[in-house]
Amino acid sequence: MLDILYRDEYLIAINKPHGLLVHRSPIAADADEFAVQTLRDQIGKWVTPVHRIDRKTGGILLFALDKETEVAMHKQFMEGLVGKKYLAIVRGHTPDSEAIDYPLRKENGAIQEAHTDYITLQRADLPIPLGNHPSSRYSLVEATPTTGRMHQLRKHFAHIFHPIIGDRTHGCNKQNRFWKERWEMTTMLLHASEQGFTHPITGEPVLIKAPLQDEFIRVMDLLGFSLL
Repeated sequence: MLDILYRDEYLIAINKPHGLLVHRSPIAADADEFAVQTLRDQIGKWVTPVHRIDRKTGGILLFALDKETEVAMHKQFMEGLVGKKYLAIVRGHTPDSEAIDYPLRKENGAIQEAHTDYITLQRADLPIPLGNHPSSRYSLVEATPTTGRMHQLRKHFAHIFHPIIGDRTHGCNKQNRFWKERWEMTTMLLHASEQGFTHPITGEPVLIKAPLQDEFIRVMDLLGFSLL
């Protein structure tokens, strides 16, 4: 059963598990469970997602319960009116804060402006040699994307040489293999933790927060991280 974070007569938000597809996709023929259908069955109502979230990303996924709300929320996302925060565990020790302003290329070759701000919450240094390094360094970051490009955070952290742990497409194969072999950890450590917007029907402010999921918490414990 999906964890429902927010619900009224117009909108519903879930804490999407890592690895769960939002909807059917020809590039993921192996999947037999999808967030859209599972949520429809769970609440017995038509729902449709109003934004995208990667299969391997966990956290907030927002749905509309009617067409008018869907259109209105799509507009807010497109106009950058929805505030979003993500938590990620990345390779290396990141700066205290940084703005990543790095355009990204779409599948059709078009270039899109892309901007991400982040702050470093905590750092860890495990006394475990890896490659040419005498220890293994990691950072817990809170990222705030101000644009919504496909795989934006994954590409941006890879661009600054601090890839997200567990990201097989844009991450570090050596790190991913290390985590799988030593701790049987294959989850991508990216979590959509917070979403804020103006309700499209009532006009009231809405702030949704999603607690971390089990595998993310397990890695936090291994690294000595905590959210106060």
